[in-house]
Amino acid sequence: MTIQQEAHARERSRPGGRLAGDEDTDHDAPALARSRRASLIRHNAIQILIIAAAGAAAILFGVAVTDALSAKGIRFSFSFLRDIAGFDISEGVTVALSAGAWPQLESFTADHTIAQAFIAGFGNTVRISVLGIVFSTILGTMLGVGRLSTNWVVRTLSFWLVEFIRNTPLLIQLVFWYFAVVLQFPPLASAAKLYGGIIISQQGTYLPALSFAGSPGVSLWLLSAGVVLALAAFAWKGRMRWTVAGGGAVLLLAAFAAGLQLAVDQPVASRFQASGGLAISPEMAAILLAIVFNTAAYIAEIVRGAIDALPRGQWEAAASLGLNRRSTLHEIVLPQVFRVVLPSFGNQYISLAKNTALGVAIGFPELFNVYGTIANQTGHSLEGVVIVMLSYLVLSWIISALVSLIDGRLAKHGAMR
Repeated sequence: MTIQQEAHARERSRPGGRLAGDEDTDHDAPALARSRRASLIRHNAIQILIIAAAGAAAILFGVAVTDALSAKGIRFSFSFLRDIAGFDISEGVTVALSAGAWPQLESFTADHTIAQAFIAGFGNTVRISVLGIVFSTILGTMLGVGRLSTNWVVRTLSFWLVEFIRNTPLLIQLVFWYFAVVLQFPPLASAAKLYGGIIISQQGTYLPALSFAGSPGVSLWLLSAGVVLALAAFAWKGRMRWTVAGGGAVLLLAAFAAGLQLAVDQPVASRFQASGGLAISPEMAAILLAIVFNTAAYIAEIVRGAIDALPRGQWEAAASLGLNRRSTLHEIVLPQVFRVVLPSFGNQYISLAKNTALGVAIGFPELFNVYGTIANQTGHSLEGVVIVMLSYLVLSWIISALVSLIDGRLAKHGAMR
């Protein structure tokens, strides 16, 4: 601090002390506040006008489409959703509502409504999306690290795998996995039973699963709520974490006290069919393999680029502290990488969710495939397109919101920007 600055500070610290420019600052403060308030009001007004214009355009478009369809004798209505579907879906569960009972999940049949058919298709899309996000993140991170491995074999294999997948269409990959891999599994009669009771065959893959016995009504909902709270406890810190975790534990204990029993259901294969366990159809296995490997290739490049962008001095500093390459990667490099690449991961996750629509090529009953069947049965193709578009929009918004939430929490803990 200079001598002049010290003099100014002493002058201001005196009771009633004031410099020559302070009066102008005091007079400018209300004007500056009014200017900021006017700027905020103008900004909000512009946003409201844009939203109102977009809403008006959507309404006008809807009215124009409705009038055009009415002129041709076609009625635009969503009342068909209450009609009985009259067709089956190869796999998928839907929500069944009974008077005075809790909503139940049950396999879709032709006796369910068209709305429940959309729910079954959307459920299949969500199931593939969630599994694809988890497995593609793991595989993509491994491939990205493998691209920078000091082992020549690992580095070369990772490079060619990533380049081959990134430079071929996803639809071709899906057909390859379905016809050249999944359908070439052995028949069920000669399928091998792997470790843990896993059965892989042309008719499907069967895994051991947890089964619920006893009183599955309220206790099953208590179990679900307890699991959700137990997982949500990781999103809080301090006392809130223990409060949420304690609530989840109480709900879990209440579910078991209400009579819910858990058991391991092992799959049993006969000559022509298998029963028990968790069944994965060939179509589901093929589309899951296709989107996992395809998305993992792009995630691998994101991870590789982020690792390369880190300063080389961090590797040298870790080596000087006695850390080997593996410890440096796990303890120093990857934590920083995930904070940086999470927004890019979110874009890949949204693309993965939308790519599930390619399941129509191999007959997997995801949302778009179910829509095609409904449109052929009812003729309400436009209404179905609206439902499908809104469903994918909501799913993309949920993925984006979750990624933004995680990214925001990481930023509060010192994310690199």
